[in-house]
Amino acid sequence: MAAPTPSARPPAPGLPRFLGPLKALLFIAALLPLARAAWIVASGQAVNPIEFITHSTGTWTLTFLLITLTVSPLKRLTGLGWLLKLRRMAGLYAYFYGVLHLATYLWLDKFFELHAIARDIVKRPFITVGFAAIVLMTPLAVTSTQGWMKRLKRNWGKLHKLVYPVAILGVLHYWWLVKKDVSQPALYATILAILLAERLIRRWAEQAKQRRLATPASKAA
Repeated sequence: MAAPTPSARPPAPGLPRFLGPLKALLFIAALLPLARAAWIVASGQAVNPIEFITHSTGTWTLTFLLITLTVSPLKRLTGLGWLLKLRRMAGLYAYFYGVLHLATYLWLDKFFELHAIARDIVKRPFITVGFAAIVLMTPLAVTSTQGWMKRLKRNWGKLHKLVYPVAILGVLHYWWLVKKDVSQPALYATILAILLAERLIRRWAEQAKQRRLATPASKAA
């Protein structure tokens, strides 16, 4: 009897049957911003195509970063553990759009002029933090597979906490770039602050609970 094809395999225990189709749908949906940007540029609607592509890819990098950080709190709120299965895709799309954002700057804006790029990194703070964010995102993307999780074990979780400084650097990059009308980067900063505050409050609550549990034992001793 022939072995079943991957598509015919039943979902893992505890996972909903719609997870596979949902992941495929989200995979396609995450490419729509890129398709839209390409259409706007190709149809001549963008007054400054390079600036438009740079802004679009940068915005979606931050958007997917925040989506990645939203998954865990949403899972804790709803109890839907399968949401964690979508987090890796969101993180990889954040890196994908981040690389496109960087490539637009290096290629279309600077034409790979290394001297001009190095000068920007040193003298323009928003370029400096933007480069730092992409550098920190790279090991996260490389080690996002199950194989790397098994190799790194506990260190995997420690490494992937880099997503927090990456998100902060991303917001700073956007804020310092805009300078005048900071309403949109302020929105991203507010969302990020809420997501980080939720984690800090939960951590403090867990530590307080552990101290309460340990107190009777210490008195009994």
